[in-house]
Amino acid sequence: MYISDTGKFVHARRRLQRWDAAIDTLGARLVFYAKAIVHIPGAVVSHPGETLRLVAEISMGSGALAMIGGTAAIVGFMTLATGSTIAIQGYSSLGNIGIEALTGFLSAFINVRIAAPVIAGIALSATLGAGATAQIGAMRIAEEIDALESMAIRPVPYVVSSRIAAGMITIVPLYALALAASFVAGRFTTVVIFGQSSGLYDHYFSTFLNPVDVMWSFIQAILIALLVMVIHTHYGFTASGGPAGVGSAVGRAVRMSLILVVLVVLLVSLALYGGNGNFHLSG
Repeated sequence: MYISDTGKFVHARRRLQRWDAAIDTLGARLVFYAKAIVHIPGAVVSHPGETLRLVAEISMGSGALAMIGGTAAIVGFMTLATGSTIAIQGYSSLGNIGIEALTGFLSAFINVRIAAPVIAGIALSATLGAGATAQIGAMRIAEEIDALESMAIRPVPYVVSSRIAAGMITIVPLYALALAASFVAGRFTTVVIFGQSSGLYDHYFSTFLNPVDVMWSFIQAILIALLVMVIHTHYGFTASGGPAGVGSAVGRAVRMSLILVVLVVLLVSLALYGGNGNFHLSG
């Protein structure tokens, strides 16, 4: 009995230690997020050249990646495919009940509220976020971040906050490109491929394209970009274990950011629309 009680005590103590370590890790992560966000204005003012370089690298890529346009091209191609898929499925499904004329409504409704924010978030995580984690992680294992500290340069503003600022600067035009690509793809697929009247498509599209929904869609995209950047920069900044550790940090960061992208869209949709779509479909 004594041995059994001792084993239970040891097991409970180990569990409490794991919880304590998890709480400490969460606290350290939140402190890092707060420091990185607070230092954004200072990073832009103190390191404008580095911020502009990162803006160009994020939006158009660098080296061989610049040939295809970097993040802008990837976001555009992904939303083009998504807009076409929504048009194909919508036209086919609505055609089964004889109301394929409402395909323009689906394009204006689904792209703005759901598809474009999710696809843009996935593209940002896979390109912008993963690249930031790999770059900062490589700097960490090469002791470049320690070298910055030895030169009295604060690494969080210079390395982390500048990248977050660059991501915030580029997300608005990138997301505008994403929305435009999804709209163009939906219209092209419906009008050119399926042969629906352009006037009919434009009528339902413009009728149900709510400017307030577009505004909230941009706010979602900005929030998603902020979360992606702080998560990926943290994993890169705390990477260890050599190149294998950097690769592992990239994988964990992508996993975490993808989960939060979907969660943000879910929570924002519940908060804004709930069980009511806030539209009246009648004719």
